[in-house]
Amino acid sequence: MAKEDDSGGFIAQMLKDPELKAAFLEKLRGEIIRTNFQSMTEEQVARSNKAQADIAEVMMRNAHREESELLSTNKFHHVYVFGTEVTADSVGRCVEQLTKWSRLEPKCAMEIVFNSPGGGVIAGMAMYDYLIYLRGLGHDITTVALGHAASMAGILLQAGTTRVIGRESWLLIHEISFAAIGKIGEIEDTTEWVKRIQKRVLDIFSQRSKMTPSQLEKRWKRKDWWLSSDECLKLGLVDEVRGI
Repeated sequence: MAKEDDSGGFIAQMLKDPELKAAFLEKLRGEIIRTNFQSMTEEQVARSNKAQADIAEVMMRNAHREESELLSTNKFHHVYVFGTEVTADSVGRCVEQLTKWSRLEPKCAMEIVFNSPGGGVIAGMAMYDYLIYLRGLGHDITTVALGHAASMAGILLQAGTTRVIGRESWLLIHEISFAAIGKIGEIEDTTEWVKRIQKRVLDIFSQRSKMTPSQLEKRWKRKDWWLSSDECLKLGLVDEVRGI
């Protein structure tokens, strides 16, 4: 007795069951793709891989072009707002963005707006060096103090080609502070290192202002020195007061 063909029953059941139908179609699609791939020659596989790589490269170029077009039509695209503490992370984010602008538009003008309480001297001096480096590449760097540029942020303000402060904004200058734990000799070594950094900070301020290092050191000795926008302009710590 011949075995009864139950394929018709399976098809009828599949058409009634959406999940079974979907599973069957997915399996069928996989079989078709696998069969087509297995039937391809090595040359065809190579051409397929190259085509996929070419498509990916075109997509990347298009994304880069669209980003460049967006930046070139946005008049604020070269303004970076540094509104946080100066840390390795915040400096890293800022440097990353400035580097991106520099590569997209060499020698473009940039503006960095500081509203910062200051922070780490090592991270801050690294950013100071980078801003000077960008100026050396031909970028016109405007640094702005809006709200307050305190401590390390005040030092970074001095890195600009043009230094600006808001009418109701403040600059804070003071001695470098640090904490040290260890043996007496180690603490003495750290103290000497901090003194060297402080001398460098005094040099930065004096080179960009109307004051000598000794005058600066006398004013900030053992106390915070808050300066208004008018005082900053008078002492040469900024070039312009914005919002007059």
